[in-house]
Amino acid sequence: MRPKSITLFERFYLASLVIMVINFFWSFDTMVAQIQRDPAMGPLGWGAGAVIAIFAVSLAISLLLWFFAARRRSVIAKWILVIFAMIGVWSLSSTFAAISSAQLIAPLLVTVLQIAATILLFRADAKPWFAGNKPWFAGKGPDEADPATFD
Repeated sequence: MRPKSITLFERFYLASLVIMVINFFWSFDTMVAQIQRDPAMGPLGWGAGAVIAIFAVSLAISLLLWFFAARRRSVIAKWILVIFAMIGVWSLSSTFAAISSAQLIAPLLVTVLQIAATILLFRADAKPWFAGNKPWFAGKGPDEADPATFD
């Protein structure tokens, strides 16, 4: 049975992804226009296809991290989520400058939900969840040694 912190992590993190998808459809035209206006990317001919591809890859990575943290008990995924949450906080300053206040609500909400979800991974009831998963390279500990070995 999964601890409450992990269940709440899933809800918060998946809610952030739902808001991210809604925001993607809501601001799709703006993102495409912004890429086409960019002097570095505009000449490359990037447009709607590039925006969709980048979003699909980022959504796939987010879903994989959710799966490995919430279902496979991966400590590595947990720490990658921490790094991504920190990047999200750091990138909010550039988001504030780049978009209007109406469009700021969704990225801000996504970041807040992801930070809350990440914090849940470090609560006391979540620690045994991650401790129960040993990496593939971990050998048997002293409590798990086979007693027949010493006969």
